[in-house]
Amino acid sequence: MSRHVVSSVDDFPPGTRRLITVKGRPIVVFNIEGEYFALLNRCPHQQASLFHGTLTGLVASSEPGCYKFEREGEILRCPWHGWEFDIRTGQSYCDPSKIQAKSYKIEIEDGASVVKGPYIAETFSIVVEENYVVLEL
Repeated sequence: MSRHVVSSVDDFPPGTRRLITVKGRPIVVFNIEGEYFALLNRCPHQQASLFHGTLTGLVASSEPGCYKFEREGEILRCPWHGWEFDIRTGQSYCDPSKIQAKSYKIEIEDGASVVKGPYIAETFSIVVEENYVVLEL
């Protein structure tokens, strides 16, 4: 299994999502209240982009006329036909026994533990003078 850096935690605040491509696969990564989840960016129904889906929750009822909203922000609704998927597992709420969105494991790692590659980008000095950001070559 290969590992791919998505972003710094500081650059990926709660409530945001990112669309990345890994080995030709479009993957949408969500930060929901500091927890990260990743799904293949294709609805298994007709391949709609899940990146454009709505995060919602579930309506539960313990008795007739008594409803409550649960798991707010953990259910992803496909933008084309409204199929719903559990953001944690990819499980479908339309046909749970047969359909699910492909999910991927996401981890947070300390920068020192991410393997340093063989390539180093050339860097340049930046200074702030008055109200200008200045690149020094």
